[in-house]
Amino acid sequence: MKLLYKLILVLVGSVCMNTYAQMPHDAIYMNKKSICIATTYSNSQWSEYWENNLKRENLNIGTYTMQSVMPMVAYGITKKLNLIAGVPYVWTKTSAGNLMGQKGLQDLSLFAKYNMVQAENGLSLHGVLGGSVPLTNYVKDFLPMSIGIGAKTFTTRLIVHYKHKSGFYITAHGSYIFRSNIKVDRDAYQADDRVYNTNEVRIPNATDVAARAGYYKKGIQAEIFIDKNTCVGGDYIRRNDMPFPTNNMKSTGVGFYGKFQPKNIGFNLTVRRVIDGQNMGQSTTISAGFLYQINFRTKSAEATK
Repeated sequence: MKLLYKLILVLVGSVCMNTYAQMPHDAIYMNKKSICIATTYSNSQWSEYWENNLKRENLNIGTYTMQSVMPMVAYGITKKLNLIAGVPYVWTKTSAGNLMGQKGLQDLSLFAKYNMVQAENGLSLHGVLGGSVPLTNYVKDFLPMSIGIGAKTFTTRLIVHYKHKSGFYITAHGSYIFRSNIKVDRDAYQADDRVYNTNEVRIPNATDVAARAGYYKKGIQAEIFIDKNTCVGGDYIRRNDMPFPTNNMKSTGVGFYGKFQPKNIGFNLTVRRVIDGQNMGQSTTISAGFLYQINFRTKSAEATK
């Protein structure tokens, strides 16, 4: 958390330059000693969900809504190595029933992205390492109202990217996410068709793959994507029961991402719809963000130009 605050504080009084925001799953980088701060609001809703493979609704919940505001900071250590940090504030609610919505800071995430190979024909290969840690002791076993599952994570990701000189590009990535055990406020729980007499819960690891195609040039970016998130193992929501962090959650989604950022200020929009899933809701998520970039120029850097 101290790192995030320091990165935000150095924005004050800086000169804005022409750099571009980037994320842990794309092939866009900040220049050396450049920094970007972004704030994104997201709204995700569903009224139907998959109980194992059975798609159903629950009138005791009605429409479920999760909202979040997420500040992010990206910093260019070099042109090939960037750091990205973020922490969301999340709140949940339902339109029916008496389940109490939850709210609070969720998990601090930190990623390092490195351009490992850059060919002259526009093909590049990128590696990402990162992780997350909960910032607060939020309730973990009150799904779907919980704001997170409370596990510490470590992510490895490989990105393959090709960009034509016209601005059109295709990107694919694959990730493996290691997740720690968590402790819940109960003496025993049921999972995998058995009872565990402990408050320590094993959370399944997960994979994340995606393919993207779009256009990016002169501050304009537009892309379509398909992604798939899958737990590696886990159990299933029992009939008429609540979900639990051990569940084998899977989702396949399609969407659109657009960004307009001609200079140092920009805006982005993301729309994603889950088209298939397991042990989770069929959600539609809309996100909108504001971007602001700066570049720290030293006298020595100016002198070499």
